[in-house]
Amino acid sequence: MATEGAAVRLVLRLAGAGLTATMAAIHLRLWAEGYRDLATIGPLFLLNGIVGILLALALLVTPVRLLGFVAVGTALFTAGTLGALFLSLNATLFGFGESIDAELVRPTLYVETAGVVVLIALAVTAFGHAHRHRDQRTTPSGR
Repeated sequence: MATEGAAVRLVLRLAGAGLTATMAAIHLRLWAEGYRDLATIGPLFLLNGIVGILLALALLVTPVRLLGFVAVGTALFTAGTLGALFLSLNATLFGFGESIDAELVRPTLYVETAGVVVLIALAVTAFGHAHRHRDQRTTPSGR
């Protein structure tokens, strides 16, 4: 059973890191293709790309006992990015409005939504592992 849980965590960890890296890559591509010239939005796209890469790497190297915290932080970052996209689609964000028909909007919606779901699942499994591991250390029989 422990091996099964480790396998699930590994799949979620790799998927979460991949989705986070994909989100970062989309933002860096858009920044390079012209968003860099937009006031406020341009630097935010660059920052999103850099932070996204760092979070993807953190998801890969963080020890299991701290993985839940990194997964929650990355899920919140991704949800915030998704919220900013929704805002720019329905109103404006720092004076910038986006169109659902723009080239990478739909893929971004899919990647970020999937990322939030996967990262929440990863956080739940990581915190569950940490809780079970802590309980094993505190029971007299070690079980």
